[in-house]
Amino acid sequence: MQSLIHYFEHVPDMHRALLLTLAVALFWWLEHPHSLLADRRQRHHALTNARFVLFGAVVQLLIGYSLLNTLNWTEQHGWGLVRLLPLGGHPVLSFALSFLLLDYLEYVYHVLMHRYGFLWRFHAVHHADPALDVSTVLREHPGETAIRLLFLLVWVFISGTTFWALMARQFVQIISNVAAHAHVRLPERLDRVLSWVLVTPNVHQVHHHESQPFTDSNYGDVLSVWDRLFGTFRQMQAGEIVFGLDTVDEPLDGVSFPHLLAQPFQTAHTGEQQAETRRPQPTFLHADLAKSEIDA
Repeated sequence: MQSLIHYFEHVPDMHRALLLTLAVALFWWLEHPHSLLADRRQRHHALTNARFVLFGAVVQLLIGYSLLNTLNWTEQHGWGLVRLLPLGGHPVLSFALSFLLLDYLEYVYHVLMHRYGFLWRFHAVHHADPALDVSTVLREHPGETAIRLLFLLVWVFISGTTFWALMARQFVQIISNVAAHAHVRLPERLDRVLSWVLVTPNVHQVHHHESQPFTDSNYGDVLSVWDRLFGTFRQMQAGEIVFGLDTVDEPLDGVSFPHLLAQPFQTAHTGEQQAETRRPQPTFLHADLAKSEIDA
């Protein structure tokens, strides 16, 4: 265990980048087993989404310093919910609690991104992709990257998680997020079991359906238990799912990268009413309705 802790305390950023690259490559192969090059439209779509990585990396460098300072401060002052509990310094218990707490807070973050118009404008760039595939996991507007990292900074401050536990969780998070966005389907019986705990591709594809109430469901990051607890879990058959957003007219051939970068600001000035009308009351108020949708 100590060797794992030592690794994650000193893990190079390149290792996370390599894990992301390998995970995307694996699921790209699963999506296109007969031709890794796919067709021209799919290649163009993937390359457009991949360009967001470069802009996101710049944002991560800028905010990463503040995140490291927050981690150091909580360490020095013994601050945070994880440190308040009598865990006896047990690393496995500490990691498990940090993982659960951060996963719940990521669920809260995701709900907020859907609930409030200003946040939704940036998150909608991700959701507007009408051709969901593994490259969609890379399609995060740099504005959303900044918002997500600022929320993470607050979550780290609240939780008091250690640097190594955060890094270890991010390794799990990378694999989970890439798998969830892949255009693959698990066998229904297997998915029915796994989705009680984990966010599977079948579950997350419902979240990428074009219209409400399905868009505003299945918010989980790695674990699906929060959606089940708070009544935001929904299921659909694969043939019923239409990817994209019914409020954003993006063709299957895709749009230009500059257009995607400008999309949140165009919404702010020309589509404010359209963006706001998509936002329901907080999802927690609709538990009874959502639970009735679950096919137990």
